[in-house]
Amino acid sequence: MVNPDLVIRSRGMVQSSVVYPSTRLNLGQDLPLTWWQKPVLVAVLSPRDEFANFWNEVTRGDIESLCSHGNVAKLRELLLSRLKFGTAGLRGQMGPGYSQMNDLVIIQTVQGLAVYLEEALKDVIHKNGVIVGYDGRHNSRRWAELTATVLVNRNIPVRLFSKVCPTPFVPFGVLHYECAAGVMVTASHNPKEDNGFKVYWQNGAQIIPPHDKGIESAILNNLCPWENSWNTSILASSNLLSDPLQETKGFYMKNLGQDVLQQKLNQDCHINFTYTAMHGVGYVYMEEAFRTAKFKPFVTVEEQRDPDPEFPTVRFPNPEEGRSALDLSIKTAENNNSTVILANDPDADRLAVAEKQDNGWYIFSGNELGALLGWWSWYSYCQHNPDEDRSQLYMMASTVSSKFLKTMATAEGFNFTVCFLQQSALKFIAQI
Repeated sequence: MVNPDLVIRSRGMVQSSVVYPSTRLNLGQDLPLTWWQKPVLVAVLSPRDEFANFWNEVTRGDIESLCSHGNVAKLRELLLSRLKFGTAGLRGQMGPGYSQMNDLVIIQTVQGLAVYLEEALKDVIHKNGVIVGYDGRHNSRRWAELTATVLVNRNIPVRLFSKVCPTPFVPFGVLHYECAAGVMVTASHNPKEDNGFKVYWQNGAQIIPPHDKGIESAILNNLCPWENSWNTSILASSNLLSDPLQETKGFYMKNLGQDVLQQKLNQDCHINFTYTAMHGVGYVYMEEAFRTAKFKPFVTVEEQRDPDPEFPTVRFPNPEEGRSALDLSIKTAENNNSTVILANDPDADRLAVAEKQDNGWYIFSGNELGALLGWWSWYSYCQHNPDEDRSQLYMMASTVSSKFLKTMATAEGFNFTVCFLQQSALKFIAQI
């Protein structure tokens, strides 16, 4: 029989092979555990363990409740596996255990990220640091603050947004401040029970192999929380912490304004737009973007204007779900004589568009929007750069996307290629 107290005093760093007898956990069989599983199961076994400090009261209470009710199947699910860090970072349901999103998993992830960045970008990380943003979901702000706390304790400068922000602000900020990396706490358009942890590399793109494997390995080697990793109060007095919100928004909108091709045409536009933030962060930033582009103000779907982690008016906060997600937008548009609907997802990095036509509302597909945006990008670029050699210009698409841009490239004289690395190739396209 293993003495849990002995393992506890070792703070989870026991490297020998240990089998916990089934009579202790009632798991139905003896289980040889990998080293990162030992402290979690020991925490369940013993009320006197030091790891009590590694879970907040809510998640520890959830685990203790499952123990007292003998819910072995759920305990196995939560404690004998962990969320895998990949090219999309982490994303999953919020709750207790290594297989869900919670304070401890965030701290472990940031510790691994910090160690990996110190190894891979040692000349940048302690100079330009990391930029951190978050959306309006449950726990997003807290996890952004925990992220900042771990990094600051590692003597890494952190630019932490003081308010919720759109996901695009983070990669934009990475490039603007020449940061080593960026972190966005968001689950994008997932259900309300979920949250996530996105990581952007110093080039402003989401991470790709081998960085994902390197970070995952560093996480597993740094699971024991460092001293003061929980102490977010240090942020109030840290000279390593700054707020990039106003400067980032200012430069983002300045760049947007410089790309506006025909301000007079926008000012005279008679289209009445309706906009929904889908209970996310987009409203105030889209309002500023409309002003920058010289459009008249849009009509707002008031019920979905402000961040609300419960997403009370939609089943899934994803505008790409189609009409079911746009019911309130269509109702608002009809009541305000509006003919075009613009809809963001909760972290404002996705866009859905609908247009009122003679036979009702038409919701554009992603391929159709890609074709329209691709054409406008090409037209605008040519207007700004009329003497550019078209044979040196490229557009790309993923393997699952429409090849409309290929047809346009043939007609216009530029190049088109397909990214074959993965079906979802955006992170790879962004590397180019």
